[in-house]
Amino acid sequence: MTARLSTLCYIERKGEYLMLHRTVKEKDINKGKWIGVGGHFEEGESPEECLMREVKEETGYTLTSYAFRGIVTFLSGNGEIEYMSLFTADGFTGEPIPCDEGQLSWVKKEEVWNLNLWEGDKIFFRLLDENIPFFSLKLVYDDADRLIQAALNGREMELLEVLNADGSKSGRISERGVVHREGSPHATAHVWVARKNKQGGFDLLLQKRSQKKDSYPGCYDISAAGHVAAGDDVFNTAQRELEEELGIQAEKETLRYVGSRQTSAQAVFHGKPFQNCEYSSIYLYQEPVEISELILQESEVEEVIWMDAIRCLESVRSGAFLNCIEEEELLMLCACLFEKGGKSHDRDTWA
Repeated sequence: MTARLSTLCYIERKGEYLMLHRTVKEKDINKGKWIGVGGHFEEGESPEECLMREVKEETGYTLTSYAFRGIVTFLSGNGEIEYMSLFTADGFTGEPIPCDEGQLSWVKKEEVWNLNLWEGDKIFFRLLDENIPFFSLKLVYDDADRLIQAALNGREMELLEVLNADGSKSGRISERGVVHREGSPHATAHVWVARKNKQGGFDLLLQKRSQKKDSYPGCYDISAAGHVAAGDDVFNTAQRELEEELGIQAEKETLRYVGSRQTSAQAVFHGKPFQNCEYSSIYLYQEPVEISELILQESEVEEVIWMDAIRCLESVRSGAFLNCIEEEELLMLCACLFEKGGKSHDRDTWA
């Protein structure tokens, strides 16, 4: 196995990064992209020696303060392998010089996301923004330069297909954290578990989200839900999430399609910005379910409870309990449930 060794550095100044727009070389894998400064090791160099030399050659600056932030393993579609040492620097001396690789520009950190970046680069920008300690990131691209795999410290990261404004697939694949950082449209599957109750109505199975969740921790939510992974479809996702989160193995004919809707939201969780733009496909499951027999996914679900559908709708409207349930989705669900029967005054309540 032959692998290349390189360094990449993002120099910081007053809330800005020094970015290099690669525009000069025709045969440049980074042609048209914005990256940091750096380059390949010369024989016998350490990562720090390579860093100092490359920064000096490309910018004219001599670094006086820098930090080794991580190792990034790249596998490209043409079979090339590269191990990149990633640095940030907040101290330098010297005068800037023209760069023979492209144009250097100081860019505000929040505006870096608007540049033409590699999808994998957005992942380590997110990690840098969140001050994640030293990390090992693996990025795999196909021969069309699409990101097809990402792993952080040896654990697979969730990749999603970004959708167009009309909900169609764009062909772009992005990491889940980046999707919610940018607010990119993506697909999800929602599954509601329901049962008839003694009052002639219906109970809904609500899950309480784990306190460890990256969004809406500790909130009551849909019975089971999840993102549609890149390369997967909505129905498979619905089946998978129901089994993973609750231990329910649903046959195809037991999942009834309710409808689809698009939602958008912005919030901050654990000190991190969260933007959500999702196209949700909603399903209903009404096979017999006993809470005592469920197998809850500890990392996702803290507990589950049954709640009358009309009471749930009223409670969501009044804010009577901590939840992240959308009223419009509940209305769609109630319409689906009560069209098959139930008390007429119940229909008046939710309509």
